[in-house]
Amino acid sequence: MEAYDLITMGRIGVDLYPLQTGVSLPQVTSFGKFLGGSATNVAVAAARLGRRTAVITRTGDDPFGAYLHEALHGFGVDDRWVTAVPGLPTPVTFCEIFPPDDFPLYFYRQPKAPDLEIDAHELDLDAIRAARVFWITGTGLCEEPSRTATLAALAHRAKAGTTVFDLDWRPMFWRDPDTARPFYAEALRHTTVAVGNVDEVEIATGERDPHAAARALLDAGVELAVVKQGPKGVLAVSSTGESAEVPPLPVKVLNGLGAGDAFGGSLCHGLLAGWDLERIMRYGNAAGAIVASRLECSSAMPTADEVEAAITAGAVL
Repeated sequence: MEAYDLITMGRIGVDLYPLQTGVSLPQVTSFGKFLGGSATNVAVAAARLGRRTAVITRTGDDPFGAYLHEALHGFGVDDRWVTAVPGLPTPVTFCEIFPPDDFPLYFYRQPKAPDLEIDAHELDLDAIRAARVFWITGTGLCEEPSRTATLAALAHRAKAGTTVFDLDWRPMFWRDPDTARPFYAEALRHTTVAVGNVDEVEIATGERDPHAAARALLDAGVELAVVKQGPKGVLAVSSTGESAEVPPLPVKVLNGLGAGDAFGGSLCHGLLAGWDLERIMRYGNAAGAIVASRLECSSAMPTADEVEAAITAGAVL
């Protein structure tokens, strides 16, 4: 079997997003239903850019799980490693939309999310090792058996190709930051690229300053550190000394959720293409800005033509 451009491993679920903005959940009257979950959205984003992608995750054995398979097929993401967990419901996520920068998330992942039931013994380790890019998330480390599966996949891959750790700090999934740090450190030992915002890099390194955090991530063993700084743009520093700091693209934000996943899919696309750091960061910023201008996440992921148009225009029009 031909190797995948990208395999991601982590969250999947159904996003139920309000069709009204500036309204709190008690007042919302209608919702849109979308494929969601950070690792899954990254696979969708890269597929939209023409990459061959797959996701390793689990759903409930229920109608929402069936919907997620249908959605993955529609986006061209291979679902062969998306399996059902009897007895656990497919997760649902709600948000509130208060542009430009307030988008509270409400995760319904009780009693346990199926994507945390990924088991090391069920992994296709050969496919994981062969993938040109392999992407894991911090949430995958928060509970067993997903934690052991994630670390086993990383250890087997042994930094083959490009291995990306999306720091993906979600405090509601952990008892406290101190329980997360040892597992983050272990994952960093096996990855070549680390990506996170300032809150996430602080969990991983103890450093909040973007430049200091990037240096700490490089010291932890990665070859490329990417620190997302929101309105200040993005900083990328490589172990070879190359660096790029790129401002965000002007955009009228509708829903900022999903912008980071669009950036992630574009990051993988640019790394696969062998672009220089500045071009990768500008491309990722543009993709993220496009998604921020739209309501949904997965189905909002841009095509290459849309990203190039935004870069040429210097803004999302």
